[in-house]
Formats: sequence, C-alpha cells, structure tokens
Amino acid sequence: MRFARALARLRDVRVLGVMQEAPQGNDRAVFADIVRVTDGLATRDLIDACDLLRRRHGPPARILGILEPLQVQLAQARAHFGVPGTDPATADVFRDKGRMKDALRAAGLPVARHRLLASAADGEAFAGDVGYPLVLKPPAGMGAKATFRVESAEALRRALDGLRTTAENPMLAEEFLRGQEHSFETLTTGGEVRFHSISRYFPGPLEVLENPWMQWVCLLPRDISGPEYDGARAIGYAAVRALGLGEGFTHMEWFLREDGSLAIGEIAQRPPGAQITRMTGLAHDFDPYLAWARSVVDDAFDGPYQRRYAVACCYLRGMGRGRVVSLSGVDETQRRIGAHVVEARLPTPGTPKSDSYEGDGYVILRDPATEVVMSAAKTVVESIRVHYA
Repeated sequence: MRFARALARLRDVRVLGVMQEAPQGNDRAVFADIVRVTDGLATRDLIDACDLLRRRHGPPARILGILEPLQVQLAQARAHFGVPGTDPATADVFRDKGRMKDALRAAGLPVARHRLLASAADGEAFAGDVGYPLVLKPPAGMGAKATFRVESAEALRRALDGLRTTAENPMLAEEFLRGQEHSFETLTTGGEVRFHSISRYFPGPLEVLENPWMQWVCLLPRDISGPEYDGARAIGYAAVRALGLGEGFTHMEWFLREDGSLAIGEIAQRPPGAQITRMTGLAHDFDPYLAWARSVVDDAFDGPYQRRYAVACCYLRGMGRGRVVSLSGVDETQRRIGAHVVEARLPTPGTPKSDSYEGDGYVILRDPATEVVMSAAKTVVESIRVHYA
C-alpha cells in the first residue's frame, strides 16, 4: 500500500486496482475503482480485469505492480494493451534465474556457476564440476523460498527426488558462494541508473533460512562512497544495463569473497523486500515509494539524495514452533536503545510462527554513526526473545 499511496500522490494520476482482496479502511480511498480477480498472478485474469477498467475509464496509461512473481504477467498485460514499461522479454530474463545468469556472464560479469537440472544425473555432473556444497532453488524463485544447501551426492538425489525434478519441472543448481553477503539497490529512469544503495546481511539469508530461530540484521552503513565499494558499483550498474531495465527499482544480491573478488548472486526487477525500501528512505531522508512512482509513471528522478544516516533492521524470530505466546526483553531493550528506534512491529501473541526469513516482527534503527547503529542492533538481537507454544 505504500507504493499505491505514492502513485495516488502524483499529479493528474488516477489509480485503479486489480486485486484478489479489497483493501480495508482508508486504503480503499486510494483507488478510484477496483476489480477483484480469482487469481492475481494469472495473466488472463489481469488482462480481463484491465479490459473491464478500460471500458469504464478509458485506456490504461501504466500497468504496475511490485511483486516479483507478477512481473512477467504485468509485462504481458502491458504488451496486450500497448502500454509503456518493461516488456515481456526483459521481465522474463530477470525472472528466470538461469537465463539471468547466462546474460550477466555474457556481459562479462562475475556470477555463480549454475546449471538447470532435469535429473539426478544432471546434478551429479554439475557437482563434479563445482564440488559441494551446492545451492538448489526453483528457476523463478524469490526471497530464498524453496532454497536449499546440498552437502553431498546422496542429499542431492534426495532433494531432486523430493522436488519431483524433471525436464518439465527443472531445478536450478548453483555453486555455493562463500563470503560477506550484500545487496545493491538501484533506481533507474530512461535506462540509466540514477541512484544506488548498498546493504550488508548479518548473516546471509540462506543461513538464516536454515536456522529458523536465528535473529539477524540488515545494515545500511552510512558511508558507501569509498573505494571498497567501487567494484560493487561497477557490477551493479553493469548488471542493470546488461538486462535492459528502463525504469524502476532493482534489488541485487552480491558477495565479497574471502579472496577479495566479487560475485553476483541474482538481481530482481522490483523494489527490495525485508523493509529495505523503507530503510533506504530513512538513510537518505527521502520517500523511496514516491521516487519509484516518479520513475515508473513520470520517467523522472528528483534526486540526488544524500546518505545522512546508518540504518539497520533487526528481524525477530525465536526457538520452537507453534504460535507466538509472549516476548521478553522488550522493556529493557527500549530503555537501552529506544532513542535509535524509528519503527517497530513486534510479534503479535496468538499468530502462527512465520516460515519467512523476515520472521515475526522487526525493529528499525537509525543514527548518523554506523557503529552506534550496529551496537544498538546487537542489543536488539541479543536481548529480545520470541516465545512460542
């Protein structure tokens, strides 16, 4: 809704909604009209709904959405109505992680070695080339969902069998990248990157996914202007150019390996999740949702934006299963570092434990000094405990 509200703030724009569930409360007023559909990820449903809105309000000027699993279908709807924006071929190369890596490698960019697997024999051959561990994921995955670290040939066979891997249902295998994991966000207009931001994960999302009790941190350090980030800037800008994005946000994961080399994990044609969009705005004192809207609707950029703060998000999770029953350590944490908290969503008692790496709640911290933010984040993840039953 933050993105939808930003669209409604643009001049001479009327926002029409296509969705499975209507928004509640004041959010309903954001939309001049709404068409509800059975399947919000089905191209046919989107086109039929847009056609109904066309008959009511005239031809659409833009067809937009932020979810990664929706980008190809949105592009197909744009093509159907002749609407400007990312075309199906570009959306598909971002969405298909195997094709994406092929395109990045063809552009001379460092990416994890990978292979599309249709059988256990394919997996064994790839493992023979790159060794274990491997990372196994769907070719069109997102947010580390259904992503596994595979440590042996036996584990690989079990995983491929359990995932019912075939030529019609292939899995993507990648070499396991070791090192510090970061993200690189860009905002593009007119095919040119106009803004970028960098974050670091403590620890990486795959390790967090493998340890569902682990509380973790995403940090946006205040200063990213130094030469230690020159390589990340170079590959980040080059990746956007190689894949042909015209406007909007991208979110790229990259690794700084132990030998000092860099490697791209993958890049998505969408704003970042896990509160990173919100954190980016807090670090630079601007509205990233409005900046996205200006890019994808007006093809305009209102920056530059100065990075004034360090920001961290602490993701709250805990040991055990079931439903959240209580939290501990909140009052003491608030007393110690409350001055740095700018936003928090604490886990709600009674809700089932989330299976997402984002956990059951979060705390966002901000200060001009990176070391102050990191110290406060350490206090949060060491002091607050989520209890389940």
